[in-house]
Amino acid sequence: MSRIFPDAPAGPFEPPPRHFEDAEGRPIAIEALGEGDEEALVSMYLDFDPADRAQGIPPTGEERIRDWLVGIASEECVNVVARSDGRAVGHATLVPDGTEGYELAIFVLGEYQNAGIGTRLITALLGQGEREGVDRVWLTVERWNAPAIALYRKVGFESSKSESFEIEMSLRLDPE
Repeated sequence: MSRIFPDAPAGPFEPPPRHFEDAEGRPIAIEALGEGDEEALVSMYLDFDPADRAQGIPPTGEERIRDWLVGIASEECVNVVARSDGRAVGHATLVPDGTEGYELAIFVLGEYQNAGIGTRLITALLGQGEREGVDRVWLTVERWNAPAIALYRKVGFESSKSESFEIEMSLRLDPE
């Protein structure tokens, strides 16, 4: 499948680490995924509301979550984690598609949504991606997910394809 990417790069994006207070006044730290962070992600995904799942991810059940994380927490992927008081509350990943770039996925626990974490999590991920040589990023989003579409456009994604239930969006980075 041939993807369409914009000609001009978006960004630049500031890589992690980042520290800020979200809209609710909670301290948030965004960092690149480190050794030992998988347990924090398993805990986060066990707390993830199944109603907030999109396109079948994240999976449900501890064993399926662990199996899924083996693939996306690998060295060829780019990952950042948002924490509040030491607890993982958000995770974003860039997964290589093998041919045309990296697919982006982002997850923020429901109680932390709409507080400015998603925007900073994505821009930190894109900054980390630039740092690691990523130049093309794409994603799919369900067309009725207006908040997510607005977030993606805000950080520079452009619509590239539209299927019946999903919109594909993409951006180009300017890696270091």
